[in-house]
Amino acid sequence: MSSSDILDPHRGPGAAPVVLDIETGLQELIARGYQFVHPANEHGEVLAVVGVRVHDDVVDVVRLNAEDDVVALRVPGTEENVLEPEKWLWRTKGEAAEVLAEVLALPDRQEPEGSQAKGCWVPGRGGTSKWLAAR
Repeated sequence: MSSSDILDPHRGPGAAPVVLDIETGLQELIARGYQFVHPANEHGEVLAVVGVRVHDDVVDVVRLNAEDDVVALRVPGTEENVLEPEKWLWRTKGEAAEVLAEVLALPDRQEPEGSQAKGCWVPGRGGTSKWLAAR
């Protein structure tokens, strides 16, 4: 298999996807509407790669701190700080390939809880924030 293959074609229908490499997993997240920010410290050093997708009434977040330190979560659209939420609907952490596979296996629809999200603010460089609009 080449590194451009995202899912293992030998897995049966309904099986959870298996991400074969991180780059391809990230490309698939981008194809699904994730927007990425790169929070940095005061010296401009990137602290993490953070992907955010706002849809329906939820926000999906993937934070890559290192290849073996990735956190993904789904939070209600009403959550004010998606990087440090008070509440989450789903959460996983671990190795990048495993976490990306779990994120890609998540259904788009979440049971309604509160009002519809129209977007969220994500902290950016130098104390600024960036608005990510819902699709």
